[in-house]
Amino acid sequence: MKLDILAFGSHPDDVELSCGATLAKEISLGKKVGIVDLTQGELGTRGTAEIRMKEAARAAEILGVSIRENLKLSDGFFENNKASQIKVIEAIRAYRPEIVICNAIDDRHIDHGKGSKLVSDACFLSGLRRISTQRNGKEQEAWRPKVVYHYIQWKDIEPDFVVDVTGFMDIKIKSVFAYESQFYNPDSNEPITPIATTNFKESITYRARNFGRLVGVDYAEGYTTERYVAVDNLSNIK
Repeated sequence: MKLDILAFGSHPDDVELSCGATLAKEISLGKKVGIVDLTQGELGTRGTAEIRMKEAARAAEILGVSIRENLKLSDGFFENNKASQIKVIEAIRAYRPEIVICNAIDDRHIDHGKGSKLVSDACFLSGLRRISTQRNGKEQEAWRPKVVYHYIQWKDIEPDFVVDVTGFMDIKIKSVFAYESQFYNPDSNEPITPIATTNFKESITYRARNFGRLVGVDYAEGYTTERYVAVDNLSNIK
């Protein structure tokens, strides 16, 4: 299946938290979008990998993505090495996206920075025809996405650009809280974590509202980019 956009996350819920509204907006515009999770989040303090897989499927349904798959790399311990790169390359070549979105370039969780570099490197390597990969017993053709963008996660990284997501925050919030095991629930007996607090829950909205405030819209999501962002003309800016 050919996709327009493929979003990668080191863990299930990374994508929803960081670019869920952007994906929902692109889907509403007729774009085909997919999600690939690098790990099952099996080291997470709350819930289990099995619960999280069910939650991820529900979140994907809410967003309306065309595909979601999990590469089952080792949570916390995966490396940016040949074996991991080949798995990511196989996904890129299978879906042939024009745009790849992936983890923050630096973040509190060590997997986020690692996942960011892993996917970025794999996007380049995927374009080299002498790297041989197969999926479902068939040889894959080389494919390199046009651009790689990095979403923003825990840390307040200054974005290179923001996307106006006004009108799509409700879908994002619903997709995020499909992960009932991971976030604040006053009736839960699970341990408290940095993301299982009312402060974090509220931050999802107020961060998007603040990015929006800075560009004169209600809500926005921020990204960093690996190359200059070009516009058609000086008027093609909000």
